[in-house]
Amino acid sequence: MRITKRTNIAVRLLMFCAANPDRLVTKSEIAKCCNVSENHLAQVINQLGQLGILHTQRGRNGGMTLARSAASIRIGEVFRHVEGDLPMVECFADADNTCPLTDACRLKVALSDAAQAFYASLDDITLEALICDNFDLLQILQPVSCGR
Repeated sequence: MRITKRTNIAVRLLMFCAANPDRLVTKSEIAKCCNVSENHLAQVINQLGQLGILHTQRGRNGGMTLARSAASIRIGEVFRHVEGDLPMVECFADADNTCPLTDACRLKVALSDAAQAFYASLDDITLEALICDNFDLLQILQPVSCGR
């Protein structure tokens, strides 16, 4: 299974916010530190804001913070929302499925079960667990380390 670039950016963004909990962080510092484009980042920020995971503040002194505690943000939840309903394989797509084996194929069920197990394992991981006592990560995610 391969996650999308958007999900990868979302997790980096959330880890950056969790590592800097006492202040508003900016899109430009996250982009620089996490090596992502500001355009992609803006889309992810908007999505996480709509989901109630991020709190955003516009304006000259704007930025973002986590809208909930890092302990209450489950990585499985983030993956499900950001990945959306992207089909894992062609036979999962109703409209674009051209596979002639779909009606008799047992692999579809096995892949569906595997995807559910994947998300379930991520449900056990919180954002806090990713950063708690992870001193190397916390050092990387500090603005000084990011060249600021």
